[in-house]
Formats: sequence, structure tokens, C-alpha cells
Amino acid sequence: MRLIRWKITQEQFLLASQSVHLQRPGCDAVYPVGLCGWRKRCIYFFLLLLLVTMIVNLALTVWIIKVMNFSVDGMGKLQLNQDQLHLEGVSEFQMPLYVNEIRSRRDSLLVLRSDKNVTLNARNSQGHLTGQLTVGPEAVETQCRRLEVRSGDGGRLLFTADEEEVTMTTEKFTVTGSEGAVFGHSVETPLIRARTSEDLRLESPTRTLSMEAPRGVEVSGAEGTLKISSRKDLQLESTEGEILLDANSVQIGSLPLGIYAPSTSQALQDQAAYEVCVCPSGKIYLSPAESVSSCQAMSNICLWS
Repeated sequence: MRLIRWKITQEQFLLASQSVHLQRPGCDAVYPVGLCGWRKRCIYFFLLLLLVTMIVNLALTVWIIKVMNFSVDGMGKLQLNQDQLHLEGVSEFQMPLYVNEIRSRRDSLLVLRSDKNVTLNARNSQGHLTGQLTVGPEAVETQCRRLEVRSGDGGRLLFTADEEEVTMTTEKFTVTGSEGAVFGHSVETPLIRARTSEDLRLESPTRTLSMEAPRGVEVSGAEGTLKISSRKDLQLESTEGEILLDANSVQIGSLPLGIYAPSTSQALQDQAAYEVCVCPSGKIYLSPAESVSSCQAMSNICLWS
């Protein structure tokens, strides 16, 4: 019974399907798949051009690496480390260089060259200028609060300069110029000494020369003569002590002669000995030496002073 029902149902399905007429497309129309013609040729040309460009770029990259000598540590004579930059040979910087320290190798010099000048600037954390050193074609200029020059080991201070004073702590300060040293103001020093076999000369061409010390001033010539000359007056003054001239012989030249009578002028020419007289004003003059002192007779010269 079940089999008959299935067969009837199948026959009905076949009859129903044959009665429906569907239009299907013919097999004569063919649609091409992909690119063809000039489009394909353009794609191939662009792919070829891209391949050639990649090969040229790769060749240029290999050539640059070879010429510049790139490596893991750096480029050629320029080596980059974690905390420093090592550069060998001559280098040229077109723009400002900001570094913390510049130093050369132990067996070579550090040379900084420029067509105009070399300027070194130091700045604080805010970017303000705190120190500057400029080496120019005409002068070397420095701008800072305090200038210090130390010894080779960096421990001993040799020279300092600030707005108030200039201090030199060396044992010797030598001036080898033919004109000596010119000081516009006062100089404080414990000793002024000339070099061996050379003269020491202290001179003030248009003003006075003053030497002062709270415990005394000593002027000595150990192996030569000591000469003090003045165009006008030469004054030796001691407010609380004395003036001591200690030598084998003391010579005072060009002293005036005390003459109290015109008739004695001829006799003075034959005079061989004189005595030194002093006026109350301090003037010294000569008087003919006799059996008794003649200073009293010649005292009229004190009236002319």
C-alpha cells in the first residue's frame, strides 16, 4: 500500500515538471575571464619597472653601506657607543655642536679650526649663557664670572681673575718684554726682582712712584749699585724712626759751597778739605775745613734756602 502511494506521487511529480517550460540561456555566449589586451601589457610593464627599481635600490643600498663603511658600532671613523661618540680624522661641522666633553686620544692633539672664529658656550639648565670663550683672528675673549688657571694635574691654582681682583699664586711672574710691564693702578706683591745679570727699573714717567708696606720697604742691590734719581726733589722721610745710611763710604755730590767773602773765592780753589754743614731747614752745604768749625761763619747760605 505504501509502495503504490510513492509511485503515484513520483509520477505526479514527473508530469508536473514536464508541464513547466523554463527558458535557459544558450551555450553560444562566452564571457572571458581575466585581463587581456593592452591592460595586460600595462600590468606587466609596471611589474617589470617595479622589479628594476627594487634591484637598483638594493644595489644603491649595498654601495652606500660599502662606501660609508656602516657597521654595528657606527659608520666609518665615527663610532657610536652607549655613553660616547668616537671620531677619528678631520671633521667639519656646519651647524652648532652640543656636547658634554670633547677630548682627543692620548697620543694626539685636539685641534679646533674655523675660517672666522671658534666659540665655546656654557649654559645652565634654563638655557642662559654662563660662560663663553671666543678665539678670533684678532683676540681671545672670555666672558665668565671667574677665570681660573690651574696646574697640569688640576690641583694647584695658578691664576684667578674676577670683577674685583686678579690673583697670581705662582712663585715667579716673569715679564720678558723690552718695555717691561705697565700697571694702570696699584700692584701688591711681596717681592720685585730682576732676572740674573739684568737691571731692575721702576719708573713713573708722568706721575709719582709710591712704595708702601706696614712693616717696611727694603730696596737692596746685593751684587751691584742702587741708583735713585729724580728730576726735582728726592725726599726721604721717617715719621717715627730714623734714616740710616750704612756703607764704607757715603758720597753726596754737587753740594753748594758756603762763601761768606768774595776775597776767599780764590783761596777756596786750593782748599783740599771741607766740612759738611746742615741748616735748620735741613739743607746741606760745604764749608772750608779749618782749625775750628766754619759752619757758623757760612750760615748765611741758610738764608738763601
